Amino acid sequence: MTKPITFIPIFACAGLLTGCFGYPRLVSYPFDPGGRSLNSLASELSPQSSGRYIVLTSDRRGSQDVYLFDTLTRNLMDLPGLNAFDTIASHPGVSEDARYIVFAASRQGRSAIFIYDRDTRQSRNLTTNLQAEVRNPTISADGTRIAFEFSNNGQWDIAVYDRNGQPLNIPQDPR
Repeated sequence: MTKPITFIPIFACAGLLTGCFGYPRLVSYPFDPGGRSLNSLASELSPQSSGRYIVLTSDRRGSQDVYLFDTLTRNLMDLPGLNAFDTIASHPGVSEDARYIVFAASRQGRSAIFIYDRDTRQSRNLTTNLQAEVRNPTISADGTRIAFEFSNNGQWDIAVYDRNGQPLNIPQDPR
């Protein structure tokens, strides 16, 4: 069985708050029935790119997990300690050097935003003290800032935290 080749527009991002620049290019990787490449028989969801890396969620191992693909080596990278069978991961983002991965996760009906450090192999909940629904995280190219949506009383707003889980004071008035 052949699966269509996945084409993902790739952009070079300068930073979380400064926007993206660059050009779209199409990437094409062969299908791997063993699930060791970018394309598999499973659903590949929410791909994001930063530099040479593509991060996505996939259910190729029976649970919705985060995967990191290196476009230069054309291999999935190991992420020990990141994925758990009792957690549904979604909407991942990756820093330009791929040291930090952010993602939304749902466990026992509660949503949270996590950051994973590939050097320490540790995941940390950034939103432990935030009593709200959270979704759609993104991370700055240098891995220092994480922005995400949160809902308090039915209204969705944007929060920006540092990678230690501290809210950043972003001025409301651009003047």
